[in-house]
Amino acid sequence: MIDAVQDEIIKEFEGLEWFDKYELLISSAKQVETMAEEFRIEENSISGCQSKVWIRSYINDGKLHFEYDGDAMITKGIISLVLRVLNDRYPQEILDTDLYFIEAIGLKSNLSPARADGLASIIRRIKEIAEAEYSGI
Repeated sequence: MIDAVQDEIIKEFEGLEWFDKYELLISSAKQVETMAEEFRIEENSISGCQSKVWIRSYINDGKLHFEYDGDAMITKGIISLVLRVLNDRYPQEILDTDLYFIEAIGLKSNLSPARADGLASIIRRIKEIAEAEYSGI
């Protein structure tokens, strides 16, 4: 199931030039609901990102659900792709997932160094949350 979502993302980006890929990221970002101001707090922020990014999570039927927001559309679009794959999954699924779509669509190699570092920070934080929840089971 997780790989099917990644393959779907790869197919969506297939054959697009980078300008079009950025447009697709922005389009993905526009579909995300804005996080309530009360959750846009330091505790939910991710350090290491060029722009401000917030992620909060909670367990629903044993699965991790993430809500997120960012103040830059590209970054918000990147998070939307990552969480399209990882949202509403069991913590162990998140920990076991290789996010191969990132390399396959050329995302990592076409981001600025600051945005690539931010992407790594986002993924690391999501996995930390999953690890903490998995350890707590």
